[in-house]
Amino acid sequence: MTSEAGADASAPAIGDVDPVALSTRYVRAVRRDDGDVDATRQALAALDPRTLAEALDDDSRLAFWLNVYNASVQDHLSRDSSLFEKRGFPPTRPIFRRNLVTVAGEAMSLDDVEHGILRRSRSGIGLGYVPRLRRSAFERRHRVADVDPRIHFALNCGAASCPPVLAYGTADVDAELDAATRGYLGSEVSYDPDADVARVPKLFSWYRGDFGGKSGIRAFLREHDAVPSDASPRLTWSEYDWSLKLGAYADH
Repeated sequence: MTSEAGADASAPAIGDVDPVALSTRYVRAVRRDDGDVDATRQALAALDPRTLAEALDDDSRLAFWLNVYNASVQDHLSRDSSLFEKRGFPPTRPIFRRNLVTVAGEAMSLDDVEHGILRRSRSGIGLGYVPRLRRSAFERRHRVADVDPRIHFALNCGAASCPPVLAYGTADVDAELDAATRGYLGSEVSYDPDADVARVPKLFSWYRGDFGGKSGIRAFLREHDAVPSDASPRLTWSEYDWSLKLGAYADH
């Protein structure tokens, strides 16, 4: 995790407000469960949308929205864990669908942040191949330029199988995403060299289009040292543990 001093020095500012530092402050305030949570949430809501879009480049946009998502999950579920319980028909978890996040005056859901902004308007269903049907002007203005599949090993939705929460900074977000990805795959991927089979997290199946299909998943596993560099294994999917687990922060 980058220091706040490092984030402040490298991230773009909007007037007197550094948006990436503000988002890392939100993560840290929620972790500490202190009086800064409400003030930070209000400061994010008060950002100017036009200047926010213009101030963030690709790296700082990734860091900003990853922090907003992860902090919001911990923030809202710590105050109302029932948001994680499935309800309705078809059954859904309200934490993802309700407009619980406000940034730059825009009320949005966590699905809007993940699938609209961080996955560049791709649907949460359809294995990563289907575009979102509804795309707001805010989403089109603030979404990433390209989908980085490493986000799937950085986003924590409150489930036990989710990766730990980091506060991402602008200067080191690429290295931090690499470290988060390698750490998660190192603990969640198993490879049987005799059978040439890799058992991988279900995230790869849900979003296989983000990785470029099964061949892209294999290349991704090789790139991040989850399987040998010459392996081209058959893939099997491990089950995802949807038990609620809050407070899973990385130690560094």
